[in-house]
Amino acid sequence: MRADVDLTRPPTADRPVPGIVCRQTISQADRAQHFAIRHRVFVREQGVFAGSDLDARDEAGRDGSVIRLLGLCDGAFAGTVRLFELDPASRVWQGDRLAVLAPFRVRGVGGPLVRCAVATAASRGGYRMDAHIQLANVGFFRRLGWVSSGDPELYAGLPHQPMSIALPPPTEGAAAVRALALGVNDAGR
Repeated sequence: MRADVDLTRPPTADRPVPGIVCRQTISQADRAQHFAIRHRVFVREQGVFAGSDLDARDEAGRDGSVIRLLGLCDGAFAGTVRLFELDPASRVWQGDRLAVLAPFRVRGVGGPLVRCAVATAASRGGYRMDAHIQLANVGFFRRLGWVSSGDPELYAGLPHQPMSIALPPPTEGAAAVRALALGVNDAGR
């Protein structure tokens, strides 16, 4: 993680959009924010990984096969998630590395980020999305419509619950992506 990454404001924001905005990373600065948020949550705060949470998927994803989403809250970088297609034949996608900075967890950033990941995969023709969820977050995902899809298993030394969600049609997913990029106010959480 670069030490000079500012986790408080997007680099070009004159006036922040009120509420929560979820969008795909579009620049190197966005990408740096994505990795900085993950590092802060998974390495420094939770200690899930020692040193770095980067993996082979991050390296392989340089070709665009990995989609990185950012969540902003009142203009401040607040969270991130990545997703990628697991199997083009079955149209199954994987969502992972959902990370929301501590000050924004009570602001409701996680829900829109998860909905944006689901909508993004749907907009690209996905049929289902899978994820491995830390046990403390299973109830949160259930409230968003996810269901358990197997027994808990160990990932990075911690128990995770496999979960999945059926994806909406592509046009519905694309509409949701556009709406989330425009922002979610407090009433829309």
